[in-house]
Amino acid sequence: MSYLVIGLIIFLGAHSLRIVAGDWRDAQLARLGEMRWKGVFSLVSALGLALIIWGYGLAHVDSPVLWLAPRGIRHLAALLTLPAFILLVAAFVPGSHIQAKVGHPMVAGVKLWALAHLLANGSLADATLFGAFLVWAVASFVSLRRRDRIAGRTYPVRGWASDALVLGIGLVSWLGFAFYGHAWLIGVKPFG
Repeated sequence: MSYLVIGLIIFLGAHSLRIVAGDWRDAQLARLGEMRWKGVFSLVSALGLALIIWGYGLAHVDSPVLWLAPRGIRHLAALLTLPAFILLVAAFVPGSHIQAKVGHPMVAGVKLWALAHLLANGSLADATLFGAFLVWAVASFVSLRRRDRIAGRTYPVRGWASDALVLGIGLVSWLGFAFYGHAWLIGVKPFG
């Protein structure tokens, strides 16, 4: 469990710098320059993610069960990941009504993903992993939206074609991952 926790601290800590140490982050960005800062940030994030994956794999094997999810909850959780996929795509397709309304769709998608997985998985390792991501996503979303309000930032809408693209790519990606990718990558069939 220690590798999982260390990975979460590194990964989510790096992604929380704007929330807890915005001035320090800005000073480092100015000192290093954008490219070097992004390089260091990427390396730290990759290290944290690798430790999360490895640590979760080790911890999940003999993790105590805290709760057992009822059978139907697993299907509900799998369905909750559909809007999470759509929100993830909305973060990369500019000009959608979804992005304009949500503001930070990737973080909102992480909230849904983490919540869905918390509902369906009740081991200590699951609660640690998905609970940490849920807490981070809630705090990050609140911080980002507050920063947007203070700055008066809005997100432009280009038209319904962007929304159609977001919904189409999100749905196809979710179908592929839910019915094939999740079992191949994670070893669990969400609808199996």
